[in-house]
Formats: sequence, structure tokens, C-alpha cells
Amino acid sequence: MPKEHKKRGRREDLKKRKREHEDPDAAAKRHKQTSPYDQDVAVAQDDQVVFQDEAIDGVTRPGATPFYGMLDEEEQEYFKKADEMLELNDFDGPDGRALFLQNVYKEANGKELKIANSQSCSRLMERLILLSSPQQLKGLFQKFSGEFVHLVQHRFASHCCEALFIRAAHVVTEEHTKPELLQTPPSSDPNEVFVTMENLFLYTLDELEAYLGFLMTDRFASHVLRVLLIVLAGAPLEKENQKSAVHSKRKEKVSVSGVESTREYTLGKRQVPQSFLDALEKIINDSVASQESSYLRLLATHPTGNPTLQTLLKLELSQFGKSRAKNEKSLIRKLLPDDPIKEGTESASFINGLVYDTIGSRLLETIIENAPGKLFKAIYAEFFKERMGSLARNEIAGYVAGRVLERLGKDDLEEAMRQIAEQIPGLVERNRTAIIKTLIERCVVRGVNLVPVKNKLEAAYKGADGFEVTRMLKLGEGPSDDGGKVKSKHEQSTPDKVHGSLLAQAMMAVPGPLGKLIFDSFMNLGEQLTLRVARDPAASRTLQAALTSPNASVIFRRKVIQQLYGHVGELALDPAGSHVIDAVWEGTHGLAFIRERIAEELAENEAALRESHVGRAVWRNWRMDLYKRRRPDWVKQARHTAGNDGFQSFPEYKDTAAPAVQSQRASRHMTAIELARKKHAEAKAAAAAAKNDTKKKNKEDSGNNARVAAH
Repeated sequence: MPKEHKKRGRREDLKKRKREHEDPDAAAKRHKQTSPYDQDVAVAQDDQVVFQDEAIDGVTRPGATPFYGMLDEEEQEYFKKADEMLELNDFDGPDGRALFLQNVYKEANGKELKIANSQSCSRLMERLILLSSPQQLKGLFQKFSGEFVHLVQHRFASHCCEALFIRAAHVVTEEHTKPELLQTPPSSDPNEVFVTMENLFLYTLDELEAYLGFLMTDRFASHVLRVLLIVLAGAPLEKENQKSAVHSKRKEKVSVSGVESTREYTLGKRQVPQSFLDALEKIINDSVASQESSYLRLLATHPTGNPTLQTLLKLELSQFGKSRAKNEKSLIRKLLPDDPIKEGTESASFINGLVYDTIGSRLLETIIENAPGKLFKAIYAEFFKERMGSLARNEIAGYVAGRVLERLGKDDLEEAMRQIAEQIPGLVERNRTAIIKTLIERCVVRGVNLVPVKNKLEAAYKGADGFEVTRMLKLGEGPSDDGGKVKSKHEQSTPDKVHGSLLAQAMMAVPGPLGKLIFDSFMNLGEQLTLRVARDPAASRTLQAALTSPNASVIFRRKVIQQLYGHVGELALDPAGSHVIDAVWEGTHGLAFIRERIAEELAENEAALRESHVGRAVWRNWRMDLYKRRRPDWVKQARHTAGNDGFQSFPEYKDTAAPAVQSQRASRHMTAIELARKKHAEAKAAAAAAKNDTKKKNKEDSGNNARVAAH
């Protein structure tokens, strides 16, 4: 029976009619293209209403956000063009860029707050900060002074404040370690006041101090506050692409083309003045002493308060020593006041509540990672020792269990390994292999026997041909053509594939039977599946690790690489396969003849490789320009890097050509100077042989003459 034709999006139409019923003028409104100026007006209006997360009650809140005004359309157009020029970095050297920066700063004078709050121009402010001199950074600090409380809460200005703190941190270290930088000559401007960057940071802290409790839970200010804490501690700041409690996952990367130091917001460990450490301790004490334990525990499950609490706890234990946990006013004691921690206490209820909480478990990971040894042992014995197997099964608690494994000694790790090994079939079925990878890595460090883990993994991934690495890498039986290419769209990496690949790499790092499971499975894949593994973004990393692993035998590498013959050019043009070809260079250590064979295939596909971005990278990594122009030099270098005793002739090949032809073939692999030396030696040997023949002949002639005379 034919089905009734229904229009898609009925729910949206229903919502639209409901809105029009509530607002009769809504139907007459039409969307239109808006200029950057109009966008900034709309955002400025919305920021006062929408972009504020609900904070925890009972903390001091700052006043209403002031309106700093708007840039007119001409100003917006100028600053947008300046932003494009800075992004491209198309200047005649550093001096030209410095002159351009000075001109932009002149145009921006008095408009800094407007630019920082502008949706379309705040990126310009970030790029200005990335390229500014210490004096220009101090000028911006002074322009923002008195308004930091409101700027850090703003959707766009908060990113400018974050960039300013990170860049200014280097200036503080330079002024602290090189006091001569503070001895500046007197300025011609009588109104200019000299101030150190250290004092500018301290003035900013005084401004924010009264509102720290509120800023910890603010949607935008919490990120800036965490960066400021890192700067005060002199601790390293993780890269944005790493798992971090500081950066937002959606943070936009603002950079300047060609300027290496500005590509990532990073800070290394550095020296800071004592005033910074004192200020950090004061912040921690104020955030703890003035708050009840119930408030801090509420922060533990707050989406924005939790990362800030993690940062405070980590800095407290790392900067002021593990002994601080004994202090009654410390943050760790506020969270876990009971000593000893036993079942039924407030601390026990708090820990049990965090284990399975999506947000709170991250704070528990931080506690386990940084807690003093005595406190960790007490927590482990009471809450985790008998539950490692069940915790490993849970999607959230499994990450906590992984942190616990990282701190266990050998005896406790053996017991935890036995509990988790029993759960491996279920973990594999649910694709929760991260805990297995952590277990393998820690057992290797502690010297724990991994045979039980090996047996369980072999049974869990067993197929028709025994252990199958393709099941671990999540490669299905999808249709493929003769070349091993998947006919559907290029397979994308998924978390399950990535975790499977990481587990396989961890197994290969273990010498012995555990890694042999992966190596043997790769050798038995066959050409089609090997090519499919090489083209898969996640699985190809496992193949790369296998080819470069110190535990891989020469036989394994030779068999796997030979399965790529005839497809080297295709793989070199594939985004994932090209990395496999790069790994083949190292994988042919001791197999120089295979290295030359791969180079021949690359040379045959030269035109296609030069037209492709990934192909050009492979061509460069294999030094194919040298191969094409001075092949004997390439061969000499290739054999040397493959090992001095690594060259082997082609297998199952016997040269039956004439000696002269063999000599000619051998000479093709010599350099010019080697050929000259060989010719000189041959000529010298021939001359010596001719001289000996002449002497011998003269001796024979003299003997014959003597015999004739005697006769």
C-alpha cells in the first residue's frame, strides 16, 4: 500500500508557527546579509544577555559589563585589511613588519577596548599581541588596566587577554633573569611612566582577586584564569592539540604565516619572581579558606569549575610540595578532610561519587596523579584494590583505573593485571582497549609477566587464520577492487580504530610472544589486505610502527615490504599510504637491495609524484633527486644507512654474464673518484706485470746466449 507523502521538517514548521503566533511581526522579518559592523552591534547586544553561564551562588559578582562603543565601518574595514596583511606576513623583512605594526598601533590608539570586543577585529588584536615588542605589550596592559574583570568575561576579548598573558610571561622571565633590561634610558615623553611587566601582572591580580570565585565558573573567564595561574607558577602550558584542562576544545588558532614562534600558544617551564609564587599561594588560600568543602565539592562536578579546580590542585601539590597535603587549609585537605579515609566518611562518599561521574572523574584522575604516596596508597587500598576489574569495564571509571595503574608497584600491578586480564574479552567486545594498552605499558615498565594478557588477547581476536590484526584495527570485509582500494569513500578514522591501532603499537613494543602476535598476523595478511591497511588513516600507523620497530625481524620486514611491490607509486600518492612508504626507508635496514627496488618504482612514477603534495614529500624523503642525477652517490648513501654489512644481492639471482660485463655492472655503482682509483691501480698493476715479463724475457735471453757461447 503506498505511504502518505509527508513533508520533511514538520517539527520546525510547527515551531515557526508557534513563534509567529507569539510575535505577529515575526513573519514579516527577513534574514539579510549583515556587514561586520551590524554583526558587532548584534553581538554587543547579545553579550549582555546570552553569553553568561549560570554561576554557583554565594560568590561575589562583578557589576554589569560596560559598553565600550563600536568601531565605525571605515575603521572596521581598515583593521580587517590590516589583519589580513598580518596573517599573510607579506612584508619586506622584520623591519617592514615592525613599521607596519607601529602604524596600526597609532590607528588603534584609544580604540583598543573596542577592537578587543569586536567580533570581526578581535583576531587583529591577537595577532598584534603575537608580534608586539615588550614595550608594546606593556602599553596594551595599561590600556586594559581597570577593565580586565569585564574583558575576561567577554566572548572575544577573553581570547585577547589570554594571548596577552601568554606572550607577556616571557617578558617577565627575561626581566627577572636579566636585570640590565630594566635599566632603560629616560624617555623623551614626560608623561610616560616606566613599570615592569611583573608589576603589571600583580596589578591585574589585584583587580581580579575579589571575583575569583565567580570567574572560576564563568564560561569565558575560566579559561583566562587557568592560563593566568599557569603563568604565575612558571609551569609549562600544554599544546592546544593535547588533552588539557586549560584550553577550550573549540579554541580558534590565530597565527601569523612564517613566524614559527607564534604557531602555537605554548609556554615552557621558566623562572618567575618570588612575588608570583606568593600571589599564587594567596589565590589558592583565598579560594579555599573562604569557601566551604561543600562549595568545592560542588565545583568538582561543575562543567567550567572542574578544570579550574584541577589546575589549582595540580599547582598546589607540584609547586609547594607534597607535604602541603598535611596542611588543614590546603585544597586537597578541604576536598578529603578525613584521615584515615574509610568507608562511610564524607571523603569516601565524595570519591565514590566522582568515579562514575563524567566531569568529576577528571578531578579524581588529577588527585590520583598528584597525591602524595601515603594518601594514594590509602585511597587505592580502600577503593580500588579489589575493584580494578569491574572499574576497567566501565566507560568512565576505566580512565580512573588507568591513572591508578600508572602509580602501582610491581606486586599490586600483578594483582591488578590478573583482575583486568579476566575482563579482556568483554573489553574487546565493547571496544574499550585504552585500559589494556595502559596495562601493557605499565607491566613492561615494572617487569610483570604478560603471558596471561597475551593469551586473552589471542583468544579475543581469534579468527579463521588464528590471531587477526585486522579485527583489532577494525577493518571489515568491505568490497575492494584489484588494487586493494575500498570502492566506497575513503575510510575515516574513528575512536575505535584509533584505540585499536594504539593497542597494536603497544603490543609491538614488547619483545617476545605478545608482539609476535602482531608481526605474524601482518606477514599472513596477503597483498590485498596489506594494501588496505596501508591506505587506512589509523591502521597505516600500525604498519609504520611495525616496519620501524626494533623488535621486527629482517624476515618480517622483507616479507611485508615485498607485498607492496607494484603499488609503491599508488601508495606514495595516498595521504595515509605515503607515510608507509616513508617508513619503508627505515624498514629496509639490512635490506639495501629492497631499498633500491622501491626507489626504482618511485622513479618510474616521477611525473605523478611531482604533481602531488604528498608525492613530493615522499620524493624528498627518499632523496630521489640525488637518485636521478647521481645514482652512484645515492646507492652509496643508501647502502651505508642500511648498515655497512646490510647490502645483499637480489635473492635467487645468479649472474651468468661474461666477466667483462660483470666488471662493467659493478663499476656503475662506483663514484667518479673510485673509478679513477680503480683505473690507476689496474694501470699500475699492468705496468708492473709488463716490467716483470721484460725482466724474465731478458733473463731467458741472457741464459740462451751463455749456453750458445759455451757450446
